[in-house]
Amino acid sequence: MSNQRLNVAVVGATGAVGEQILNLLEKRNFPIAKLKLLSSARSAGTSISFKGQNIIVEEATPDSFEGIDIALFSAGGDVSKELVPHAVRHGAVCIDNTNAFRMDPNTPLVVPEVNESKIDEHQGVIANPNCSTIQMVAALKPLRDRYGIDRIIVSTYQAVSGAGSRAIDEMKRQSKEVLAGNKVEPQILPVNSLPVKHQIAFNAIPQIDKFQDNGYTLEEMKMVRETKKIFDDESIDVTATCVRIPVVYGHSESVYVELKDDYDLEDVKQLIADAPGVVLVDDPATQSYPLATEAAGKNEVFVGRLRRDLGHSRGLNMWIVSDNLLKGAAWNAVQIAEIIAAKKASERA
Repeated sequence: MSNQRLNVAVVGATGAVGEQILNLLEKRNFPIAKLKLLSSARSAGTSISFKGQNIIVEEATPDSFEGIDIALFSAGGDVSKELVPHAVRHGAVCIDNTNAFRMDPNTPLVVPEVNESKIDEHQGVIANPNCSTIQMVAALKPLRDRYGIDRIIVSTYQAVSGAGSRAIDEMKRQSKEVLAGNKVEPQILPVNSLPVKHQIAFNAIPQIDKFQDNGYTLEEMKMVRETKKIFDDESIDVTATCVRIPVVYGHSESVYVELKDDYDLEDVKQLIADAPGVVLVDDPATQSYPLATEAAGKNEVFVGRLRRDLGHSRGLNMWIVSDNLLKGAAWNAVQIAEIIAAKKASERA
């Protein structure tokens, strides 16, 4: 990283993604002159250690961003909608982890391994895609470049951490209750704001976020719309089924993709193995394939179970796994921040 130091704000610093962002900024020695930690009034006053220094978390307000160069937002869509415009007004470049600006035509939706050049088009805001979208497009990018893509069908198996720390606690509590033979009373999942709740322990819930008028959930429609925007191709047919499973960290995806051109399976494996930020784990003879337990805590996207579809000559099946709080959120955002920092340093050189 450059020695040119920047003033950085992290909004949602006390949340699960905010915690990972701070860990990455420290671990990667991001060039910080001043770090401002922001949160809701409820969490303000908390002390967080960063590089041996205790920093008091402040309440995020429209005036919190004066002098800030880069602001990383992970405090929910409503907070981003309210505060991002103020941060931009103060001159900050905002990297937003929520759904607030992803489909705004003036906001780049960026996965650095896929469309890094879009960062230069920002008008003060850069959106981080949905966690499940990020890992899928990172794995599919080399195949799209070589063969083109007609159609994607994806089924996700998503960790409870994607619903926040309270969902993790609920899964653990329910698991103990079930094993003890006690009655389970769900309180969080599938959607905290909806009246009906379902057990997540020893279960799979085929609903992530609220249902839309077309019968798909918002999470599923995020994957559809975001994939088309990131690949800059409305002609790709995308359909998704998103499922919550009792795993703490790491989203897994079964992806079927129809390529435009016929392909060589060994070439496909090599393309994925060579792709930036992607690791090929694919050896049926040794039962080697991506696992959520092994992807947890790592920044990469892991791909395996590559096989030609039995019913379509250009169809390809694969299994994609990644830590949803890292590559699916915090690491993708920090990657973007590092690219911005390097550009700022070069401009000032």
